[in-house]
Amino acid sequence: MTVLDTRALNRATLHRQLLLDRADLPVHDAVAHLCGLQAQEPQEPFAGLWSRLRAFDPAELSDLLTGRRVVRTHLMRRTVHLLTADDVLAWRARHDAMLRQRVLGTYRRELDGVNLDELAAAGRAVLADGEPRSMSGLARAVAGRWPEPGRRALGEMLVAALIPMAQLPPRGVWRVKAGVRNVPLSEWLGRDVDALPADDTDPVGQALVRRYLAAFGPAASADLRAWCGLAGLPAAVSAIRGELVAFRDERGRELLDLPGAPRPDPDTPAPVRFLPAFDNAILGYHDRGRIIDEGHRGLSVAGERVVLVDGRVSATWTVEGDAVAVTPLRRFSRAERAEVAEEGQALASFLSESGDARVRIAAPG
Repeated sequence: MTVLDTRALNRATLHRQLLLDRADLPVHDAVAHLCGLQAQEPQEPFAGLWSRLRAFDPAELSDLLTGRRVVRTHLMRRTVHLLTADDVLAWRARHDAMLRQRVLGTYRRELDGVNLDELAAAGRAVLADGEPRSMSGLARAVAGRWPEPGRRALGEMLVAALIPMAQLPPRGVWRVKAGVRNVPLSEWLGRDVDALPADDTDPVGQALVRRYLAAFGPAASADLRAWCGLAGLPAAVSAIRGELVAFRDERGRELLDLPGAPRPDPDTPAPVRFLPAFDNAILGYHDRGRIIDEGHRGLSVAGERVVLVDGRVSATWTVEGDAVAVTPLRRFSRAERAEVAEEGQALASFLSESGDARVRIAAPG
């Protein structure tokens, strides 16, 4: 079985994630290809798409949100993601059990004795008036019946697990700050979440495997699980294994992939790319060594924005006024520093509201 070294996996990941060469894709198609973007920080997807798309217009993403073709909702890993309306409706029921278990993992003691079906029914009754609700507002409306758990536990269970919700714009719209207001997905999109088939063929799980590999492969089953949070996909992998190709990584793990998917030459040059906080190019794997060194792994879960140099996490970045400030994690060559400065200046110009944008690169620590 062919062994793919770390650099080969890195270049495959960059290609699938539209980071090796900016893509000429409509924003909707890019969100679909990427299987959504992690988006608990509302403005971060704009930087993520700017780094991936040629001539990205942030108004296009805002229009997709207000036009109900793209939705902010809890899904993979119980985190807020930005997904196409078609994908969230197709995938949401497959994630139901995982979402409940993840909320219970945090609030099991508080929710002990609460009948979750009754809680869901009470939440839906409150929402029947069509008024958007904050998580705390919805919890407050049902807390009289369940005073013991506390509003945080009730709200998390209702909004993140029991009732498929959409977070309404203007939250997530370009350069707009707005609180979270939730309405049921079915009300916002005018269509119910797709029901799972009565048999055990799991076509949704099989579709998730194919879509994940198209955007993240080659990857191990553990990587797939780390991306979506679902434990019940081995059967789906087994069902389509005959249509997949297999490799090994340098640790001996089996990696699966779609047979016709691109796997660039490991020596393919990789341009500097600025990634937003919690980007799935890093979080979408259990083994993140293909893109980030073990010593820097904590950055990926701490919400640090990172810079890829030669395809690997080599710096962090922040916004300070109209400046993009870069803090290297290692010493850059003169050519690398120049490329980081050029890409950082372009990002600063994109993010700046005043037009007076600049980039600052600190000395490595």
